[in-house]
Amino acid sequence: MNTTIPNSMMRGLAMNIVKPESIAVFCLTPGGVRLARRLQTHLPLTCFTSEKLLEPGFLPFNGSFGDTLREAFKQYSALVVVGAIGLTVRVIAPLVNDKMSDPAVVVIDERGQHVISLLSGHVGGGNTLTRYLAGILGADPVITTATDVNQMAALDTLATQLDGEMQDFRHAVKVVNQMLVSEQKVGLWWDTPLLAERERCDTRGFVPVDSLDQLPKLDAIVCVTLRDSLPPLPLPVYKLVPRRVVAGIGCRRATSLQTLVELLQQQMAENHFDVMALRAIGSVTIKKDEPALHQLAQCWRVPFELFSVGELSRHEQRFPASDFVRQTVGVGSVSQPVAWLMSDGKLVGNTLRQQGVTITLGVSH
Repeated sequence: MNTTIPNSMMRGLAMNIVKPESIAVFCLTPGGVRLARRLQTHLPLTCFTSEKLLEPGFLPFNGSFGDTLREAFKQYSALVVVGAIGLTVRVIAPLVNDKMSDPAVVVIDERGQHVISLLSGHVGGGNTLTRYLAGILGADPVITTATDVNQMAALDTLATQLDGEMQDFRHAVKVVNQMLVSEQKVGLWWDTPLLAERERCDTRGFVPVDSLDQLPKLDAIVCVTLRDSLPPLPLPVYKLVPRRVVAGIGCRRATSLQTLVELLQQQMAENHFDVMALRAIGSVTIKKDEPALHQLAQCWRVPFELFSVGELSRHEQRFPASDFVRQTVGVGSVSQPVAWLMSDGKLVGNTLRQQGVTITLGVSH
């Protein structure tokens, strides 16, 4: 049986920022410890158990099992309990808040016969983790979400696989998933630049749509696109926007946040990108303490990536250079080589140059 960590698992855990090394396992019995040992040979896990069962490679409970599990609920992206499902439910019940942010919780009986997806099956990656652990153990995966039971994809799973955003995501997921399991026809259309990503996604249950000009009979449609607008369509449209756009930014010191926000919005609009498509912003390391750039990343909820002068110098010959920028920063251009590095050379549109700010966009896949 193949137990290599699959790309599908990584995608399934991505939206809730779950990483394999961010999985905590809780063992209450000697059988649970033995089972956790088996899992450790396939995944980097943090394993907890009681003092009397402690072995090398395990950490002791910080107080009681319940105390440790409640603490881990806030710190880890996925929790695996080898024990009773009732006990697990009673411990985590006061902490359960939102399926969009709660960690995945999986329960395994100590004999390794059943692996049960208990919490955050889709967005948190619990269902994917359940199937993977069941494959390792030769156990039965127990998954009760309606789309999975009916062997269909789910909109929140698709969004996770694409690292995508939607307006009113919670409502869209509820409506579309209910339509899928109710045997209504939900179309799925991919914009041309994103077609190559279709093959790696679970699209079971959706009706493939090749052209928005010739729609089959549908009850609704999901459109996977980076565009800021779509042509009017005679049915409910749910736009799923993968985060693929990166922005290299250069700016004078003490540039205001308002200026950066307005100019970035302007640059996104001029290139017809939905603002939800932004994946990251970047600049040169000398800007690591520039307040407005950090605030801009926080406003957009994206990473702020920094590149050294040496990294940018290797690509500056591709772009027009400024003597003023070279004297100030140490390299003749900032936004263009930054965007080049962030997008693997896939730049889009023209560089914006206004109010002492330069912004270059790229698209990464």
